[in-house]
Amino acid sequence: MTYKEEPWAGGGNAGPCLEVLVGGLEIATLVFMNLEVHPHGDIVIKGERYRRMKNYIVDTGYGLERMVWASQGCSTIYEATFPHVLEKVAEYAGLELERAEEITSMSARLAGSMDVSGRVELKKLRKSIASEIGIDVEELEKILRPIELANAIADHTRCLAFMLGDGIVPSNVKEGYLARLVIRRTLRMMKELGISAPLYEIVDLHLLSLKDFPELLEMRDIVLEVLEREEEKYKETIERGRGMLRRMLKKDARIGTEKLIDMYDTHGIPPEIVSEVANEYGVEVEVPANFYSLVAERHSREKVEIKVFEHIDRIRELPPTKRTYYERPNEYEFESVVLDSFDKYVVLEHTLFYPEGGGQPADHGTLRWGGGKCEVVDVQMYENVIVHTVSGEIPPKGTVVKGVVNRERRIALSRHHTATHIVNWAAKQVLGKHVWQAGAQKLEDRARLDISHYKRISEEELFEIEKLANEIVMEDKGVEIFWMGRTEAENKFGFSIYQGGVPPGEKIRIVKVGEEVEACGGIHCEETGRIGPIKMIRSERIQDGVERLEFSAGMAAINEIQRRDTILQRTSKVFSVPIDVLEQTANRFFEEWKELRKEVERLKEEIAELKSKLKSSEIEEVDGVKLYVGIEDTTDMQEMIKMATKLASENKVVACEIGKDGKIVIASPRDTINASIFMRELAKRFGGGGGGNETLAQGKLRVIPSVDEVKDVVRTLL
Repeated sequence: MTYKEEPWAGGGNAGPCLEVLVGGLEIATLVFMNLEVHPHGDIVIKGERYRRMKNYIVDTGYGLERMVWASQGCSTIYEATFPHVLEKVAEYAGLELERAEEITSMSARLAGSMDVSGRVELKKLRKSIASEIGIDVEELEKILRPIELANAIADHTRCLAFMLGDGIVPSNVKEGYLARLVIRRTLRMMKELGISAPLYEIVDLHLLSLKDFPELLEMRDIVLEVLEREEEKYKETIERGRGMLRRMLKKDARIGTEKLIDMYDTHGIPPEIVSEVANEYGVEVEVPANFYSLVAERHSREKVEIKVFEHIDRIRELPPTKRTYYERPNEYEFESVVLDSFDKYVVLEHTLFYPEGGGQPADHGTLRWGGGKCEVVDVQMYENVIVHTVSGEIPPKGTVVKGVVNRERRIALSRHHTATHIVNWAAKQVLGKHVWQAGAQKLEDRARLDISHYKRISEEELFEIEKLANEIVMEDKGVEIFWMGRTEAENKFGFSIYQGGVPPGEKIRIVKVGEEVEACGGIHCEETGRIGPIKMIRSERIQDGVERLEFSAGMAAINEIQRRDTILQRTSKVFSVPIDVLEQTANRFFEEWKELRKEVERLKEEIAELKSKLKSSEIEEVDGVKLYVGIEDTTDMQEMIKMATKLASENKVVACEIGKDGKIVIASPRDTINASIFMRELAKRFGGGGGGNETLAQGKLRVIPSVDEVKDVVRTLL
């Protein structure tokens, strides 16, 4: 047994690490985490700055599957861990695993002694194995590649069973991005092996075998649906990507590693597809062996903005502010001593003003003393010191001030904050256990909650969320708020308490609203009944895998309901029908409008046909080119396009239509005058701008030219 010590870093933390190895196989890793990423840290590990943490953590990782592998004596961990899945993958691909056992065993032994993080090292490994076995590298590749792919597919699909079973939704950010990365890489490997079975079938083999994880089986239907949708999205991405690549390769045939990563990162085009399409153009693309690791690296670090107060050194000398807004949440007036005041900032001994945090904006109000008064316009907390930003004069240090919190604002914010907890719970009941808060913002008139979800939220689902949320309100349940030790809270309620983020400290503030339990530092109503009605306003997709729910609570909800009623009343008056038949009437009008629009389009075609015949007599020849210039009494661009294109196609003429507002359309047969160049020259001469292609261009001129001036431009072009 060998112990190897080295620094470890990952996921924003670092510390000394002990690796436990048996016969060259790493069985366990113990990381003594005592550092955290910080822009001003004084310790540098692997190019990142770290500072010491107050909390020290021992991350003990025992490779239970590696122990199984060591005890089984088989050539790879895959055979030891999930042989049934591996056998099924081999069956799908038509592989005979036994025939290559000796070669894979030797490859595994040699690979353990080499760094294979890049393609060069992988080639060296292949040569070493080929030489020892006595076959050439190409033959070795032919034997090993399918086995390696089968192993990777079995491993990736088990990873997906746990990731998606834990509620991770594939997206383009953070852990959702890594899930999508694993899904798409697995699909590429399945294609290379010729596996036509859907991805969810292989993942399902893992789910059904994980009987010791009933919580994963509960998520089974959602996991399979997510995978089915992701496979469809991937196919669509590949089709779009091929066209994009062909257009790109016509302009620039250079494709390096950075461009490969960018194409995958931005457009979802995997390097194998890039290489395949590039080969059609005789371009060779070198794909790094660790390509997907390089891509994942870009997304593994979450950018954290740390607010640095400009007077941080000054307030560090002050004691922590006593947060009386927790002790007296229903009081709005207080007296306190000014510990410090400077510039536009005031620090008090204790305060009822809530500082911005957890998606809840800061309280506003006033401070009064003697004959002085100022408005509190912002409140922030820096290292346990609460700083009030004020407008107007500032109270002198040592003064006793009377603080008055804006009551209406505080109540509106606390209603929306408490309602957010309820809406989050209701969304989980309606959409599934995978729902996780991705962000929240509470305002006076509305709130928004961003949640992870793999498809658009339907109108019916939104109504159901609204209904469940209001049931909790009407039950008038007490809102429980208490402090707990972190470990005790995690053991009792699970890690879902960190939906709104992970607060620091050994003790955390727990808020229980109905069945929803979260670690939260916000101000809340004492009973759910005080929230008032909750009105869901809308849902929208803000990014792939994240849906935004927008809603109002209390008086803000009443205002929203009345606003919608007003719209309905006014619209019913426009149609002169009761609200009950408004939808039916609007649908009828809409269908009639569509029919009328078709009729208008048909008539416009006829008018354009007639006008083009009438105008054919006005066609002139300029230096051998037939030209028509019309100064029209219209501003309808579509009408001008129809007339110009008809004239051009039927009479083989360069047609220039100019509207009374300066809008211009040029239609030109091929091999005469390039319409877009003609447009550009007119814009240079008469101001304005436009664009198009060889046969059709449009734009707008500042000065309307005469027919002779247009002819002059044509002569210059010719």
